Amino acid sequence: MNDLYFMNEALNLARQAAEEGEVPVGAVVVLGDEIVGRGRNRREKNKNALAHAELEAINEACEKLGGWRLWQCDMYVTLEPCPMCTGAIINSRIKRLVYGASDYKAGSCSSVVNLFDLPYNHKPETVSGFMQEECSQILTDFFKELRSRKK
Repeated sequence: MNDLYFMNEALNLARQAAEEGEVPVGAVVVLGDEIVGRGRNRREKNKNALAHAELEAINEACEKLGGWRLWQCDMYVTLEPCPMCTGAIINSRIKRLVYGASDYKAGSCSSVVNLFDLPYNHKPETVSGFMQEECSQILTDFFKELRSRKK
């Protein structure tokens, strides 16, 4: 298993979110070669501001592994995490974050701000822009279709 495989799994979750009318973001948490947490945006369906892909994936990983410290885990997410999700990544001690598309409106790993630069007690290794074209395209297509439906 490798970064390409896991990011493609996150992209599959993003596609599922898009099919459900959600902003297409998908995330997986990985321990070794095993996906231990999966998540996709469900804010509209759940009517809940906390229903982000990263939080879903972290929650499932914690439940599966029986603890909140995910210090041996990597996370793959199709869009740069927002401040809330970046905080959850710090607090869950994710070892390595790999994300695709940058988020110039809310991205908190480099685009708007880099919360990992602040003096928190944990700083994950970060890989940005991985499969950026594919991750950006699913968002572009989603919002283009949404705008055309509103006309």
